[in-house]
Amino acid sequence: MSKLWISGGRRLEGEITVQGAKNSVLPLLAASILAGDEVVLENCPDLADVDSAIDILRLLGAEVKRDKDRIHINPCNAAQSEVPPAYMRRMRSSVIFLGAVLARTGSACMSFPGGCELGPRPIDMHLEALRTLGAQIVEEERNVIRCAGQLKGARVRLRFPSVGATENVMLASCTCDGETIIENAAREPEIEDLAGFLNAIGCRVRGAGSPVILIEGVKKTHGARYRVIADRIVAGTYCCAAAATGGMVTLDGVEPSHLAHLTQALEAAGCSIAVDDDRLHLQMKQRLRAVAPVVTAPYPGFATDLQAPLMAAMTVAQGQTRFIETIFENRFQHADGLRAMGADIVTDGRTAWVNGVGTLHGADTTATDLRGGASLVIAALAAHGESSIGALEHLDRGYAHLEQQLRALGAVCERT
Repeated sequence: MSKLWISGGRRLEGEITVQGAKNSVLPLLAASILAGDEVVLENCPDLADVDSAIDILRLLGAEVKRDKDRIHINPCNAAQSEVPPAYMRRMRSSVIFLGAVLARTGSACMSFPGGCELGPRPIDMHLEALRTLGAQIVEEERNVIRCAGQLKGARVRLRFPSVGATENVMLASCTCDGETIIENAAREPEIEDLAGFLNAIGCRVRGAGSPVILIEGVKKTHGARYRVIADRIVAGTYCCAAAATGGMVTLDGVEPSHLAHLTQALEAAGCSIAVDDDRLHLQMKQRLRAVAPVVTAPYPGFATDLQAPLMAAMTVAQGQTRFIETIFENRFQHADGLRAMGADIVTDGRTAWVNGVGTLHGADTTATDLRGGASLVIAALAAHGESSIGALEHLDRGYAHLEQQLRALGAVCERT
C-alpha cells in the first residue's frame, strides 16, 4: 500500500495553480448525459473520483475521451439506466447520477453510494424530492433503489440545504414538463457552476447561489464547452499548510470570495493575505494565534471540508481554538493522527478543543477520510522530523498530484 513520506519543518514558499473543483466536476460529468451533443469540460482535475465518474458514463453508453485536463463526452448513445453496486460504492458523489439518469432514460436502478465514512449521510432527501417530481421509487434489499415515472415540474422544499439533493433535483427537472422551484436550496459555488453548465447546454435555470432556484423544463438541449471552477477546498488546504509552516505562497486560478470564511480566520490568526483577481497571496511571518470558535455550516458559512485542514494549522497556534462540527457526526477522526504527532486535542461529540503546542513531531499515521488525510499532511509539513501517511486512496480522491504540488512549494516529500 502506498504511503506519503514527508520530512517536515520547512516553510512552504512558491506559486502553484489550483486544480479544478472535485465537487463541481462530478455533477457536471453526470449532467453531461443530458446534453444533445458532445460536451467538452475543461480544467478537470486528475482524481480517482473523476475516473470513477468516467467509468459510470461509459457504462451508461456515453463515449468519453480524456485529453490532459479536458474531458470530451458524447452522450448520444447513453441509454443504460442501471449502475451496478461496485461502481456506486467507489464514491459518495455517484448518487448524483440518479437524477440525471432518471431524466435521460425515464428510469434508474442504483445502489446506495460509497465514499468517506463520516457518519450517517442519508439520501432520503434526494428520494423525497424526486418523488415530489413524480418519480415512483422502490427501495429493495441490499440498498438497491429503483426509480421510474414521468417527471413533472413541482415545488420542492428541502428540509436542509443539501448540496447533493439540490443537484439531483436540478438534474432531474431541467428536461421535464413544467417549472420546478427548489426552496431552501444549497447555495455553494458548485451549485452555481452546475447551473452555468446546464444553461450552457440549453437548459433554463435561474437563482442558483440563492435559497430559491427556478428550473423551466426544456425539450431539447445541445452540446457545449465549459470550464470547471477552481477547487476552493484544495486552495484552502494549501493556505492552511502555508500558515502552519510559516510560509509564503501564491495560488493562481482561484476565486477568493469562495474562501472568505477561511481567509478571515487565517487573517485573525496572524496571516497576511492579498488578492488580485484570480490570485491569492498568503504570508505568515510569526507563530499563528488561536482564533474565535469555528462553527461549520452550509455555504456561505464555514465549510465542513475545511474544518480538518484549519484544525491542523491550529495545532501549532498560540492559545486554544474550539471547533464545532454541525454537518457530520464523525468528522473528528483525524484528531487521533494529529495527536500522534504531538497535538493537544480534546473531543466531545461534535466539539473539539485544540490547544496549540510549540512544535509537532513526525509520526506514522493513516488517513481515515479525504479531508482528514489532508490535515495529516499539513501537520506533517509543520512537524519536526519524518512522517508517513498511509491510505492515500482517500487523498487521491480529492487532491491531484499532491506530492508534486507540495514539492513545487519546497516541501520534501515522496510517494512510495
